[in-house]
Amino acid sequence: MSINIPRGTQDILPGQVEKWQLIEEKARELCGKFQYKEIRTPIFEHTELFTRSVGDTTDIVQKEMYEFEDRGGRSLTLRPEGTAGVVRSFVEQKMFGYANQPVKLYYMGPMFRYERPQAGRFRQFVQFGVEALGSADPAIDAEVISLAYSLYQEMGLKKLKIVINSLGDKESRNAHREALIQHFQPRIGEFCSDCQNRLTTNPLRILDCKKDREHELMKTAPSILEFLNAQSQAYFEKVQQYLTALQIPFEVDSNLVRGLDYYNHTAFEIMSDADGFGAITTLCGGGRYNGLVEEVGGPETPGIGFGLSIERLIAALEAEKVELPLAEGIDIYLAGLGEAAQEYTVKLLYQLRNAGFSAERDYLNRKIKAQFKAADRLKAKYVAILGENELNENKINVKSLASGEQTEYSLDQFIEQFKASVE
Repeated sequence: MSINIPRGTQDILPGQVEKWQLIEEKARELCGKFQYKEIRTPIFEHTELFTRSVGDTTDIVQKEMYEFEDRGGRSLTLRPEGTAGVVRSFVEQKMFGYANQPVKLYYMGPMFRYERPQAGRFRQFVQFGVEALGSADPAIDAEVISLAYSLYQEMGLKKLKIVINSLGDKESRNAHREALIQHFQPRIGEFCSDCQNRLTTNPLRILDCKKDREHELMKTAPSILEFLNAQSQAYFEKVQQYLTALQIPFEVDSNLVRGLDYYNHTAFEIMSDADGFGAITTLCGGGRYNGLVEEVGGPETPGIGFGLSIERLIAALEAEKVELPLAEGIDIYLAGLGEAAQEYTVKLLYQLRNAGFSAERDYLNRKIKAQFKAADRLKAKYVAILGENELNENKINVKSLASGEQTEYSLDQFIEQFKASVE
């Protein structure tokens, strides 16, 4: 009986994984420039962390979490997103007491959501994200958005759109909440069961419904921007001012709400405008979450961050036909002829690798022609040929596969001489 990969997951094979490695390397380099430090949290956490932080009325908590009970009867959940675990660690490890504030962190790793698999969307996906905890300065909102935008630009994407919104403070949200209830309540029976349940628990989430997005009441729903108090309005204007100063293009979308309960004030998404990218255009989403640290037991601490899917970034690169500068090929391939020469190449291969070369040899006892074909498939720059005669005469011949030129080296000084010749 064959065992297949679980639905909604993928094997990332050699030839593709190099793209992932390059993206991960670029993300880490960029975080270094912005002074964000890596944090690694568990893949599973106590379920309560997500119900309290993400929100027990969200689709993630109600429908998408991989929740299980361990042998001790504790409810655990595979992490569906990265922010909650980072904030839990921030509180538990007392990072709020660090001398350097705000605490700026980034993470990269697998997340898990039980949802319908489709193009660019998986049940196990890799998320890169950053969190800045400890500052209520709108300048850091602009910094976080600029970091995400810079990564996409560095990867070569051009067809990008940034949309931002303000969800306001608690006072503004409560006023907007009451207006939404009054707007939708007379005709809520025309909406899906999820929206009907959300009317009194979290009416803002109705605006994010995929089933009823074309309903006429959606187009006339009161905007959060109409209910921002003076403080929230001033904050949002400052964020826009900073983004303009950074020459980062953006649009204000009053319908942008994000799917998690912990957001307030700034919310943003970065989307792909590439032809053929698909119906789901969002590449990255994030925003401010003042109050979340307190929700998981910490002191009053403002925060902001984003999360982006590596899978969707790769899909956007493919849609724009961006060729990544992947390192290909090896430096040298050792072709051995005869048992003694083959045995000698084992030691020589190890010495070449220790000297800093990417090198390979034959392990299938193939003929010399087949070994040259293997070197060609590996995109080797050079092939070193060692036979019984060369071994007896203390020499080795090296052929450049680009020029066809062949050079003879002393076998006992080969590593030093070859290294000098290619530097």
